Parts: sequence; structure tokens; C-alpha cells
Amino acid sequence: MAQRIGGFRRKTRSKLGKKKDEKGRIKLKNFLQKFSEGDRVYLKAEPAYQKGMYFPRFHGKSGIVRGKKGRCYSILIKDGKKEKEVVVHPVHLKRV
Repeated sequence: MAQRIGGFRRKTRSKLGKKKDEKGRIKLKNFLQKFSEGDRVYLKAEPAYQKGMYFPRFHGKSGIVRGKKGRCYSILIKDGKKEKEVVVHPVHLKRV
């Protein structure tokens, strides 16, 4: 069987890209966001910053903050019928 060629961001040109008016420097407030346990957040990737980015399948999903792991947050999301825990940097999170 042939192996699929490509990596983590394969076929995500429009999904993980920025709109024309969003391009430019990342705001510092996005890096310094604070979330507490139980907050509802929305996963929206910041394509200019790759550290702490989640798998593209979870793009646009919302979840609940479970805790903090270093600089990142542990987010509980629902993927189909399963609940999954994703570790995400705060620059990729938006408040719901």
C-alpha cells in the first residue's frame, strides 16, 4: 500500500491561511490571554505561530478549558462521539 506524502499541514491552504485584512503582526494581547478552568473557548489557528497548534481536524471547534500545561491550555473537545483532550497555545484560542 502506498504511503501518503505530506505532513501536519497537508491540504490546509484555505483552512489555516489568513484573510487579507488579518495579515500582519500578531497582537500581544493574544499571547497574554488568561483562561480559567471551565471557560468555553473556540479553536481558531494563528497560522503565523506554529508552536502549540492543534491538528487541523479540530479547527473551528469549541471546547472547555480543563487546566494549564506550561504555557498552553488543556482543552476538552468533542470529536464525533468521543471526548478528546487537546493541548493548545493561547494564541490559537478565542473566548466564546
